[in-house]
Amino acid sequence: MRHGIVLFTSDRGITPAAAAQAAETAGFDTFYVPEHTHIPVKREAPHPRTGGAALPDDRYLRTLDPWVALATAASVTTRIRLATAVALPVESDPITLAKTIASLDHLSGGRVTIGAGFGWNVDELADHGVPGSKRRTVLREYLEAMRALWTDDEASYAGEYVSFGASWAWPKPVQSHIPVLVGAGGTERTFRWIAKSADGWLTTPSDVDIDDKVALLRRIWQEAGRSGAPEVAALSGKPDPDRIAHLASIGVTELIFGLPDREPGEVVAWLGRLAGKLGIG
Repeated sequence: MRHGIVLFTSDRGITPAAAAQAAETAGFDTFYVPEHTHIPVKREAPHPRTGGAALPDDRYLRTLDPWVALATAASVTTRIRLATAVALPVESDPITLAKTIASLDHLSGGRVTIGAGFGWNVDELADHGVPGSKRRTVLREYLEAMRALWTDDEASYAGEYVSFGASWAWPKPVQSHIPVLVGAGGTERTFRWIAKSADGWLTTPSDVDIDDKVALLRRIWQEAGRSGAPEVAALSGKPDPDRIAHLASIGVTELIFGLPDREPGEVVAWLGRLAGKLGIG
């Protein structure tokens, strides 16, 4: 079982670099950050947790760019993986984003994991020219196109939403395959998408009792002819030993704990206490 930390980055509080450095020192395996380019004031999309226009945290309005945040973290760490929970790739140009991610993987020594979301905020997506009803298709094309740029000496891609002719693009990532986890509700539709186009599932706050969902994902994964087993990164609350053991037994591969929105010194101390309870470090 691996242990991750997610920092809801904003323009206040502890910096991503300081949080990642403290998390690595404490023994955690992965450092996650989120993404929102902006939040339209007037929108039709309800937030999944509030069920309406209200946001559960004002940091939604203040999130840092995830790749810049992870680059600062890369410069002060050597081991911890650098990940997103979750990024919204379809809100960027895919060729430019492929370059950014490849550069981060190159400079960090191969430590990038992409946690990608389809995007609950369809109004935000619309401002980027992405039809809400097509966001899964657009994300699939983006990932396929970026993988071509990461692996082929002369990359090209032809899709409905992404298209470019034979191109050179370096640096290539250090990793031969950058892992992609999909952060979305645990439904059969999501799991079939993962089995076709990703490497695992990142749970949402609403996915609490996940035994049956993990079993369904593993069955769909096998039916799709995928080798091994899917990664399952589960958002976690308290570090309860019995629950951790149970989650490991059903196929959860990583637990992710959210950092509190406190002063930097308090966050670092909190990380040390959590690491002690988990027996890591």
